[in-house]
Amino acid sequence: MTTPPEPNQRPEVLELYKLAVEMADRVSARRGTANAFFLSVQTALVTLISFGIPKLSESPWWVSWAVALAGITLSAAWWMQLRSYRDLNTAKFQVINKLEEHLPARIFADEWEALKRDPIPGWRKRYAELGTSERIVPLVFVGAHLILFVGTLTI
Repeated sequence: MTTPPEPNQRPEVLELYKLAVEMADRVSARRGTANAFFLSVQTALVTLISFGIPKLSESPWWVSWAVALAGITLSAAWWMQLRSYRDLNTAKFQVINKLEEHLPARIFADEWEALKRDPIPGWRKRYAELGTSERIVPLVFVGAHLILFVGTLTI
């Protein structure tokens, strides 16, 4: 009679871990694709407005406001989507870290601990998460749309 393997030696735990890591990687890839889409659309919109195509300064004020509102709405959707991806990744890595408790190595948990210790002492107080910095970009576009809107009113 054979004894069952220990929980940390069970092949299904490793397979579940591999699946969880693959799913987290796919979410990150989708996040990057979504960022590229929003960045392209926003850049095109701001460029068109900046170069006066169409001639917003010759249009009624509400046309400029509608264009600015469209850009602001895109920025809000982008920001909310980034927030959603952050929440999804947080949950995925909680599961991955829980699975690592049953494995001989804790790759992601150890990596996160190393990042929290600040890899460059004296240069910064803590690790700057990508999610934090990337959520600033939609806010910058909100500012750009508002500035361009005000600019079309003063011309």
